[in-house]
Amino acid sequence: MLAVFAKSIAKSPEGLNSPHSDSVSALKDGFLVHHFSSLHPGSVTINFGLSGLMAYSSDKQNPLLPRLFAVVDDIFCLFQGHIENIALLKQQYGLNKTADEVSIVIEAYRTLRDRGPYPADQVVRDLNGKFAFILYDSSSKSTFVAADADGSVPFFWGTDFEGHIVLSDDAEVVKKGCGKSFAPFPKGCFFTTSGGLRSFEHPLNELKAMPRVDSTGQVCGATFKVDAESKKESGMPRVGSAADWSSQY
Repeated sequence: MLAVFAKSIAKSPEGLNSPHSDSVSALKDGFLVHHFSSLHPGSVTINFGLSGLMAYSSDKQNPLLPRLFAVVDDIFCLFQGHIENIALLKQQYGLNKTADEVSIVIEAYRTLRDRGPYPADQVVRDLNGKFAFILYDSSSKSTFVAADADGSVPFFWGTDFEGHIVLSDDAEVVKKGCGKSFAPFPKGCFFTTSGGLRSFEHPLNELKAMPRVDSTGQVCGATFKVDAESKKESGMPRVGSAADWSSQY
């Protein structure tokens, strides 16, 4: 799976960008999606114009960590892995018996967006299993990205020459577009358009960027660790129903 989002849609953390990264423009002339398609013949690409793109392929997937893709009411979601408590979540979100993991993620997002009773970190924490997902709401131009607490699914992100975020389960694809400005997506974390990167295991703590050094000794992006000394405000502001849910997190 692959997603590229313009910096106006998803602003990448500053620590992810490495100096002298030799990155390119992932969106210009369809550079990165063409590379992805060459590696995965038969892949499907959804173009969001200036906002970015998504690409999906069932090629070369791990049968224990399958990839899923779905679109519901202008919400696009790529999911890889499996959820163990899927029956409980179907009941919680009022979904039918045929609903799968990607349907649950979309419904969880819609519940949050439409003033759900739970904070975003609690919703992600309720997903028990091995997973990584990328969601894009084209109606509100909002992203929602997460990886499980153990980092069970290979999942990487980076920033290209123009500051756009690139996400994929293929490290070489991200590296192709981002040069040295890439790293594994932080396990136990989620990312939203207006809330940035957060830990769903420690939602009241800030995340600190730590320079990442690869096997050749080169600085490549950053890893993000929970800063035990830094606390976020614990109060949840009351806002009108028209406000963006993710601005609270």
